[in-house]
Amino acid sequence: MVDYVFEPPVLVAVPVVGRADQFPVRRIFCVGRNYAAHAREMGHDPNREPPFFFTKPADALVTGGADTPYPTATENLHHEMELVVAIGTGGTNIAPAEALGHVFGYAAGLDLTRRDLQDEAKAMRRPWDMSKGFDASAPIGDIATVASIGHPLAGRIALTVNGQARQQGDLADQIWPVPDVIAYLSRLVALAPGDLIFTGTPDGVGALVRGDVLAGEIAGVGSVHTRII
Repeated sequence: MVDYVFEPPVLVAVPVVGRADQFPVRRIFCVGRNYAAHAREMGHDPNREPPFFFTKPADALVTGGADTPYPTATENLHHEMELVVAIGTGGTNIAPAEALGHVFGYAAGLDLTRRDLQDEAKAMRRPWDMSKGFDASAPIGDIATVASIGHPLAGRIALTVNGQARQQGDLADQIWPVPDVIAYLSRLVALAPGDLIFTGTPDGVGALVRGDVLAGEIAGVGSVHTRII
């Protein structure tokens, strides 16, 4: 039996559709600028450059449609609606043709961003960490298993705020589709069961204020809901 200097943190887990057991989360990886239209709106060339990644801590997740507190240290909180891949089988140097075999399921998620902090970090050529990996920065819906929905390589992805359309695109518009994202990431780190990958957002990102109600949906996958408080 191991003794600890204090009680270990509670394991973060995401509900799974139709199951009593939950998906334990190990790490969260996020793909930047993976839709051409979003790359353009952020002032970048959408040509197919190699994908790049940033991370969020596992305890940044907000599950079950719970409220999301407006974070400190920002006056420009933005929403980014994304498909989330839940890894069920780990590996390194995974071939694109084999990548989907490592997926447990998919969910709808939100990558919340302190845009003013991110812009400042970019201007000063500093890391983005505190603009992306803050508390409650990753609301997520329940995970749907591959066995129940297959692999959503195309389909509508959309977000409304207070019932008004903000973002709409198609998963087929991803510059790097899911198999390529998994394969590329597995060359950089050893993927493991419990890893989540947020796969990028379509255009239409925008600011949020306290009281806003967000409702995101991905065809054939599921939804994510939260209210900014």
